[in-house]
Amino acid sequence: MNSIRLRPLSHVFLALFLTFAAVGSSTAQQGEASPVATAPAASKDGVTPGATAAAAPAAAAGATTGDAAAISAGAALFTQNCAQCHAINDVVVGPALKDVHKRRPISWLIPWIKNSSKVVASGDEYAVKIFNQYQKQQMPSFQLSDAEITSIISYVASESDKPSAATGGGATAGNAEKVDGADGGAAAAGAGTGNSTIDILLIVLVVVLLVLVVTLVIIANIMKDVLRGRKDLDGRDVEQLEQRFDLSKIYKSPVVRGLALTLFVLVVLYESVQGVMAIGLAQGYQPTQPIAFSHKLHAGENQINCSYCHTSVYKSKSANIPSANICMNCHSQVKTESPEIKKIYRAIERKQPIQWVRIHNLPDLAYFNHSQHTQVGGIECQTCHGPIQNMEVVYQYSPLTMGWCINCHRETPLNTKGNGYYTNLVKLHDKANAGAPFTVSSNGGTECSKCHY
Repeated sequence: MNSIRLRPLSHVFLALFLTFAAVGSSTAQQGEASPVATAPAASKDGVTPGATAAAAPAAAAGATTGDAAAISAGAALFTQNCAQCHAINDVVVGPALKDVHKRRPISWLIPWIKNSSKVVASGDEYAVKIFNQYQKQQMPSFQLSDAEITSIISYVASESDKPSAATGGGATAGNAEKVDGADGGAAAAGAGTGNSTIDILLIVLVVVLLVLVVTLVIIANIMKDVLRGRKDLDGRDVEQLEQRFDLSKIYKSPVVRGLALTLFVLVVLYESVQGVMAIGLAQGYQPTQPIAFSHKLHAGENQINCSYCHTSVYKSKSANIPSANICMNCHSQVKTESPEIKKIYRAIERKQPIQWVRIHNLPDLAYFNHSQHTQVGGIECQTCHGPIQNMEVVYQYSPLTMGWCINCHRETPLNTKGNGYYTNLVKLHDKANAGAPFTVSSNGGTECSKCHY
């Protein structure tokens, strides 16, 4: 009988495995695509709050069209003031902002952005509805001009016109409005259900593939046992049948060892560079303070203005740490039996300051003026300190590196309207940089002597 030429069974197993893997990948992609296709339907039954897009005044649409410079300035302002809590197409802390210029008139949006708590307190139905829907999370007040707010809305309008992956370009103003309506939570729940379905499908596919692999291994062993019982196999067939996978040949290979050594050197080099670059950085630093003070409770829930405790935040080079006397303005009557409050009493009785641990600390070689940014520049606390109103224990939110500061100076537009000091500077800038916004960098904000002298 002619000898039988045995093919390596591993080739067959590999082909079958890759086939099933491709099928599984295709199925998973279809599963991922289906929630995208049905995402608008998730909020279709939502209650439409406030005015509809058709009812929005034409003046609002005209005010938000904007030119390239206004949109660019609005993008920078949005990044600094809004991006921590809002996105265009997604609910973050606050509602999605897609087509907000169509849902509410500009005359409503400007006072809302400047002081949302005042609008809520006025009893505005839409404002109260949004305030209650988002767990009464108060939006910070912003010291922005009408022009700056209009530029932000122009940016939101330009981004709203772009098709998003979540809507496939087919979302309407009504659908976007329902994201911040009463059923915004239902839409989020629907998206969560779609994600869990995909996870379950992937788990089932993995289990099926594992069962197939085990089954193929069992079949291979049975076939080998059958072939070993045959008497008509020649030497080459027997050698193929008894072939074993030798792992030692792989790790003893010069090529494999060379690749492993190269990878090891690259990893060590990368970690070394990262370690050197991180020297002096304290982003994420969150020390334990001597008194468990909660910014979330005071600044967030109780809406105490930052300047009440940090009295020099708008008028001094440094934002001072409040004295114990400021604490006593309230806590001489509030929670007097609290163990943490008693620590304040003891500090006053002993005439010793509370030993707060400093978190944000710039090097001595860098000049920084707090009031120049907050009072003159109108920068909000959250721009540098992050969502401070949500922090139980304060941590350093931003890296506070030189590159981080320079990028901010390059992207932040200056409000030059009504200030004669900038008239000639703006003219020269516009002549040389048509269409580009007049930023802090345009006014010399990236020169070395601005911060180092």
